[in-house]
Amino acid sequence: MNLTRAEAIERTATLTAEHYEVTLDLTASETTFPSTTTVTFSAKEGSSSFIDAVTDKVHKVTLNGVELDPAAVSNGVRIELPNLAAHNVLTVEADALFMNTGEGLHRFVDPVDNEVYLYSQFEVPDSRRMFAVFEQPDQKATFTFHITAPAHWDVISNSPTPKPEAAGEGKAVWHFEPTLKMSSYITALIAGPYASVRSELTSSDGRVIPLGVFARKSLMEFMDADNVFELTRQGFEFFEKQFGTPYAFPKYDQLFVPEFNAGAMENAGAVTFLESYVFRSKVTDAMVERRAITILHELAHMWFGDLVTMRWWNDLWLNESFAEFMSTLAAAENTQYVNAWTSFSSLEKSWAYRQDQLPSTHPIKADITDLEDVLVNFDGITYAKGASVLRQLVAWVGQEEFMAGVRAYFGKHAWSNTELTDLMVELEAASGRDLSTWTEKWLETAGVNTFKPQIETGDDGAITSFSILQSAVAEHPVLRPHRAAVGFYNLAASGPDEGKLVRTHRVELDVDGAVTPVPELVGLARPALVLLNDDDLAYAKIRLDDVSLATAQAHLVDFKDSLPRTLVSASVWDATRDGEAPARAYVDFVLATVGRESDSTVITVLLRQLATALHFYVAPEHQQETAVAAADSLWALAQGAEAGSDAQLQFAKAFALQAQSDAQLDAVQALLDGTATLDGLSVDTDLRWELLTSLVAGGRAGQGAIDAELAKDNTQNGQLAAAAAKAAIPTPEAKAGTWEAVVVRGDLANAAARSAINGFGRVWDTSLLEPYVAKYFAAVKQVWEEKSYETSSTIITGLYPSQLVSQATLDATDAFLAALGSETPALRRLIVESRDGVQRALKAQAADQ
Repeated sequence: MNLTRAEAIERTATLTAEHYEVTLDLTASETTFPSTTTVTFSAKEGSSSFIDAVTDKVHKVTLNGVELDPAAVSNGVRIELPNLAAHNVLTVEADALFMNTGEGLHRFVDPVDNEVYLYSQFEVPDSRRMFAVFEQPDQKATFTFHITAPAHWDVISNSPTPKPEAAGEGKAVWHFEPTLKMSSYITALIAGPYASVRSELTSSDGRVIPLGVFARKSLMEFMDADNVFELTRQGFEFFEKQFGTPYAFPKYDQLFVPEFNAGAMENAGAVTFLESYVFRSKVTDAMVERRAITILHELAHMWFGDLVTMRWWNDLWLNESFAEFMSTLAAAENTQYVNAWTSFSSLEKSWAYRQDQLPSTHPIKADITDLEDVLVNFDGITYAKGASVLRQLVAWVGQEEFMAGVRAYFGKHAWSNTELTDLMVELEAASGRDLSTWTEKWLETAGVNTFKPQIETGDDGAITSFSILQSAVAEHPVLRPHRAAVGFYNLAASGPDEGKLVRTHRVELDVDGAVTPVPELVGLARPALVLLNDDDLAYAKIRLDDVSLATAQAHLVDFKDSLPRTLVSASVWDATRDGEAPARAYVDFVLATVGRESDSTVITVLLRQLATALHFYVAPEHQQETAVAAADSLWALAQGAEAGSDAQLQFAKAFALQAQSDAQLDAVQALLDGTATLDGLSVDTDLRWELLTSLVAGGRAGQGAIDAELAKDNTQNGQLAAAAAKAAIPTPEAKAGTWEAVVVRGDLANAAARSAINGFGRVWDTSLLEPYVAKYFAAVKQVWEEKSYETSSTIITGLYPSQLVSQATLDATDAFLAALGSETPALRRLIVESRDGVQRALKAQAADQ
């Protein structure tokens, strides 16, 4: 199933794909579908190569009019192509498999009405699961799809949907127009009785672009299509102006599909999203903003990724980092989400820092030797660190200069494949800066730097010396050039901001080397708080001096603006994660401040970090006492929050997640059965599941209660919630049943497996998980070898015994890694990353004694 970079380079040197004619019949079976592909391509005469085709059975292979023996040339993954001509026509007739893993052509049956829904997911290497294809991004071609499906379905692809032709017996066939030139991984097929809402917009070149929003019939009543269309129009307006290039494709559909593995996928003109973005119950404002950022992210991909595509996967960051950066920039500058950079700092950047401190960290421009390498590289480096680094590059060269380089890049490379150097050449020309050193230090090395202030003052409180100290870890010792700002903050004594912590001085400068003096600050009065990396321009962890830390602890909620407050909070969290500060102090810090936080995403992240501290970083002898007290505080915060507010919902959910004492479980039960209420809090369908799962994990409810709730909500969401609740039942029998379903039988669909895994690890008594340490390491290699990547990686990361924070877990991991060797680096990476979480937790617990 693997493809190496060397093989891809050799294949591109041998042949060039031109056009695919793909004919599929989606009515033949519930498990397989006939797939016929005719591909025209040029090649070096007399050479040999192969085409990718993951099949159930190959019936016929015809190359240039000559039939080849399928048994001789096909192994179910590749088809060998001998003795090629200068111009070739290949036809492959095969049966392909419907998938339930979210890869290839995924098949789902809606439990509400038993309707079948299909969608494709091809990134990285899975268009080969639907049709025969040269599966690599630099083999761009055009594609024509002919689809036979039930007549009452809608069929969507990259080209506009044609009028179907009757094919008898309740069937129809859709003959699509050829696509524009694209990589195979962004082709798409979505088919089923999807409901839709239509609109349109006018592109910057005057074309009318049809828009569509799609969802399953049973979910469409909850779809806020007007909001999706509004964000789409705002994104089109912003990106077409910034990129100087009109949207390239003939239409733009956005489809919310079931059992999706990622957030979304940038299929050209037919973007797919996970159904969690269809809100059937009240969700947090953070979730609504996350959907907006995702919509903009995928739209940005229509330029970065679809119009211009990386040559090979080592430049995946050219897709993802740019889409991440541009989506946040567009949100901040052209939508209602003016504080999007605060959310970025709180959510994405914390993801980047976490990923960059793992043993598996890698440069933004990663060395991708094969497909397994790239599959594990959809991570916080490729997305969030890359976007963070782009932001500081923009601060360094200037936004207009940066965008001028981007416009030149699109003008020169539209419809083609590129590498890093192609972009940097245009940015250098537009900015007038030599970016070779910047590229080397930022894109080709790994690790995160740390800033600390070094301040000296005189007797009068005036600063006599100010320097920024930059450090790096021994494993990644590079000190990088940064564009950063230093902010001075003081409590306003009067005026409209009285009592607020406001910025009174700011200086922006280049930070480089181990020590960077800042003479502009000498002579100024020392402020109450000094914030390095003010405005979050640089990618670096920061530490506060003692005076600033004391101010932060006393006045964090008094910051006038959300971004500096978030940066200070992140600094305190970093120190806790690094084992430099006690976890219980962080717990106190969050509980003392989160009640007055106004930014929904910041609240979400703080509560998530609180949970991590409680379960992993607090010293074992203090864990239960601290966790119970924290849950009591969360309940008090929920009771004291403004009625119907976002904060009230978040605190109630967090309380349900942490409730474990008798009194706390009584409160959860009362909320669920309605004997107690919180004014303004709607205990809707999804919140009921969260409350019930809390009771299940606490031993207050069991399978009977789960079955009764599922009878009220026998939907896809309800079934997934029930799977998680069932796995959370705190008995050996329930854990054994989940293990059997997920690992031994392995017959659950991807989404159901994820839910069951989440429930499996939700325990207050971790001894329930101890029998599975040996079972886990005994099963891991077979899981990796026999299951698809999405399935195997979900099991390997989700069932790793991370809740068992002990030296014994590290020893068991090390023994497995020693026996594994180096033959499967992607598997090794997943295990090493999980191990690091336990090792970090042990260090943090030691600091909390």
